[in-house]
Amino acid sequence: MSQLSLLSIAQYRKTLRCEKFLNQMDQVVPWKKLCAIIKPFHKRPKTGRKPIEIERKLRILCLQQWYNLSDPGVEDAIYDRNSFQKFLSIDILTESVPDETTVCKFRNLLQEHRLFEKILSTINEHLEQKGLLMKEGTAVDATLIAAPSSTKNQSGKRDPEMSSTQKNGKWHFGMKAHIGVDPKTGLVHSLSATTAKVHDTHQFDELLHGEEKAVLGDKGYFKASRKKELRTQGIFCGILDKASRNTPLSSSQIKRNNKLSKARAVVEHPFQVIKCQWNYRKTRYRGIAKNAGQLNLLFGLYNLFRVRKKLLFDPV
Repeated sequence: MSQLSLLSIAQYRKTLRCEKFLNQMDQVVPWKKLCAIIKPFHKRPKTGRKPIEIERKLRILCLQQWYNLSDPGVEDAIYDRNSFQKFLSIDILTESVPDETTVCKFRNLLQEHRLFEKILSTINEHLEQKGLLMKEGTAVDATLIAAPSSTKNQSGKRDPEMSSTQKNGKWHFGMKAHIGVDPKTGLVHSLSATTAKVHDTHQFDELLHGEEKAVLGDKGYFKASRKKELRTQGIFCGILDKASRNTPLSSSQIKRNNKLSKARAVVEHPFQVIKCQWNYRKTRYRGIAKNAGQLNLLFGLYNLFRVRKKLLFDPV
């Protein structure tokens, strides 16, 4: 079999879906704004080899989120995948690839200075300036994220900050991610992370931005006092009604719930993307804080992914 020349491979190679995705995200992520908030905390060594730029390290963190890669995994993938090399603008023949230790130290730097939360808020400010994030209402929801339950580790114990909870008759060990979403655009504007046993309703107030005209939620957030309080403030209460013992829902309440369920379904999309498309189903780190940092980055990237087609007509 005759071999193809490098020129013919480069000329006739098909554009892969991953390349198309990375090209889109490369254009819509506000790299300069994100690097600007990291720069004051990023110390450049005065001696030694040439330091790796902040943007390149940040791009590697993004690749980790999109493809669910560990620190060693992303290092190997950069060597292996041409699409990653293009996204990072790196030539592995003449430049050294950032190793797993460099990636770990950079992530710890962002965690230490609580920069992951600033990344999410900076992305949201960017989208608000472009008229893509409204603040007229909030849809709230939470999802369980599994954590390793094995004790085969250095400490011989499970993560003490994780806990067990029962859902639909099954026990789950891990944490919860609570989000507040703009019902019109489907963008995540607020986030909190707790251990799994914390009930959804306890994080309700944390997820509101304070300018709501409407609040949507499932039955887990129902409280008669909350419904009354929202209506007193002139806020539309779109929380589904919940039947009490010996008092089933009326036909009008069932119709109301069905109608509201369609409106609040927008809050499920962020979870679908990070869990099904980006494969984030299990915690990678020990402790709530580190995993919360990763969630802030994930949902910030989700917001850009959600409106990427609109942003492509109005580049960063």
